[in-house]
Amino acid sequence: MLRPWPILLDISQDKSKPLYIRITDSIIEAIKKGSLKKGEALPGSRQMAILLDINRNTVTKAYEILLSEGWLVSEERKGTFVSENLQFTSPDNNKSLLHNAKKGYQTIGNIVFDGGLPDPSLMPVDEIAKAYRRIFSQKARRNILNVGSELGYDKFRNAVSQMLNQSKGMSTSANEICITRGSQMAFFLAAHCLLNPGDVVLIENPGYRPAWEAFEHAGAKLIPVDVDKNGINVEMIKLILMSLKIKAIYITPHHQFPTTVTLSLSRRLELISLSNYYGFTIIEDDYDSDYYFGKRSKTPVCAHKELKNFVYISTLSKLISPAIRIGYLYSNADFLNKVCNLRKIIDTQSDGIMEQSILELINSGDIRRHKKRMIHHYLTKRDLFAGLLHEYLKDEITFQKPDGGLAFWLTFNKKIDVFELEKKALKKGLIFLTPKKFNFAEPAGGLRIGYASLSEYKMKRGLEILAKCI
Repeated sequence: MLRPWPILLDISQDKSKPLYIRITDSIIEAIKKGSLKKGEALPGSRQMAILLDINRNTVTKAYEILLSEGWLVSEERKGTFVSENLQFTSPDNNKSLLHNAKKGYQTIGNIVFDGGLPDPSLMPVDEIAKAYRRIFSQKARRNILNVGSELGYDKFRNAVSQMLNQSKGMSTSANEICITRGSQMAFFLAAHCLLNPGDVVLIENPGYRPAWEAFEHAGAKLIPVDVDKNGINVEMIKLILMSLKIKAIYITPHHQFPTTVTLSLSRRLELISLSNYYGFTIIEDDYDSDYYFGKRSKTPVCAHKELKNFVYISTLSKLISPAIRIGYLYSNADFLNKVCNLRKIIDTQSDGIMEQSILELINSGDIRRHKKRMIHHYLTKRDLFAGLLHEYLKDEITFQKPDGGLAFWLTFNKKIDVFELEKKALKKGLIFLTPKKFNFAEPAGGLRIGYASLSEYKMKRGLEILAKCI
């Protein structure tokens, strides 16, 4: 593999050292300074010898040392690369790593317990590529590139409607579906079409902060409601309703974020009755219902026909890949008309090519087969992670093995300063989300630990570090 630019190495220093050592030291210095980035390719030994005007064997000897020490990695038929597992720590670097981790990024050279992201290596890349090729090989290729609807490609909306009806027990039609670029756009559209400045929205606490930010951006006043083992506390909601008029309530009932608990049936029914009586809208975020490991998943709150005021938001990004920005919003046709008018202002049409590609995967059965593989894969991984938690942290934490989703909720058996724990762990190369990420006011105890994106080695190593830091 050829680099687009030659590498400048200073091999004139300290000529008392053998030449291959000087080359080794120069490459290490270039990596430390950042002239050579993690993952970048180096010239082959022959090309490097030509660049430096030296014997190839000398370069080979230097490369062998760098490979043995872990500065470089070699990939068969691809070349030699700067290792991506190098870690240089400094106060500034630690702040940067922590900032990236809190935004949900995997950070090179560190172990990251994210909030429940899927494994990126399992994205059905080949199937998506084939779907793209099939679309562009069709006879009516010009029609593919026509300007689409603000609500999404009609046939794709119909497919999403069928999926909701058949797999989640809902009763939707295509004209009640809006396809969005991920669920965050759906939150934004819903918030600005539903809320006026000063409107009160009840939220779960702890809960999902990005959705809160969309409501606040629309001018809403947020009031937190506690969550227990049965989900959001409906008795607290009743007390609030006695003194305040609320416009909406935002819930994640399937696997509550971050605690993973499921809203009980009795509370679901109570919430529906309260919504119908007081006239507030239930905004349901069904973010990871595709990953359920039991025999029968609970139907969404919005599947109950008696519910009058609702907005249902979900995504295919968790199932396919977070890089694929496909979310959707379901509500009544009148509300969808408001959504359509707002969508025109920020985004005149949806991603028609991607939607047609995903539709191809749905029609071919690839999505169904992929989902089946992923459920089996993550079920095995969940059980493995539960066993590792018992092995490394059984005396320190309490947890319930979740019946679905891609994360665990851990609570500590003794009082722990989570932010001091975070600092200790970061020094050892472990990053996790603190309660600041999902608590409304004063941070409460508990950690949300995603397991799905990590290898078995990183699971073990991460929990080993966590146990030592505790």
